[in-house]
Amino acid sequence: MKNKMIIGLFYIIGLSFLALGISVMILADLGAGAWDAMYVGLSDHTGLSVGTWILLIGIFLILLNSLILKKMPEFLSVITILIIGSLIDFWLIVVFASFSPEDFALRVLMFIGAILIIALGISSYLQSNFARNPMDTLMMAIQYRTGRSLAFSKTVMEVTVLIIALLLGGPIGIGTFIVTFSIGPLIQLFIGPITKFRTYLCTGKVGKPETSNY
Repeated sequence: MKNKMIIGLFYIIGLSFLALGISVMILADLGAGAWDAMYVGLSDHTGLSVGTWILLIGIFLILLNSLILKKMPEFLSVITILIIGSLIDFWLIVVFASFSPEDFALRVLMFIGAILIIALGISSYLQSNFARNPMDTLMMAIQYRTGRSLAFSKTVMEVTVLIIALLLGGPIGIGTFIVTFSIGPLIQLFIGPITKFRTYLCTGKVGKPETSNY
């Protein structure tokens, strides 16, 4: 029970950090990740919030993954996207509603901080196998159907979403490419120490660093 509570805490903290990082990156307006840029583009065109689109697209992906993998839909994943979407709306609509940074140096600092927060959040969230993000499952579904590597599958997925984000007029910029190429190495950097810390809390022993698919 203690271990489950600790892992659950890492899951919640991880998603909270991830939502905060995404929100700060959107506010920095130097370019968001492909998925986040798509959500913002959809929000701008429809009036629905970013968090609402995260939930709607997430549900669509859960059903799509089920068709591709020929498995029952992973409806528990709705919990993850609901938490992320709700927290992003909380930050953007409530906390930062009247905050629109114009100073370029401040925006750069916000962007750098956002990348670090996102990497920390994903590294913490990955400590749990509970209700994985449907985007991660889609990557594995593409690999299953194509027989290619995870790297190829992730690239196809990200490029496709990037094109959709561009067509929607989402916030694509230099930051988009920076986050695309930096987030993986940063997760790789953080996940080892975080895994050790989580294992120490659960067992009193130092855990072995883990690898990441990012």
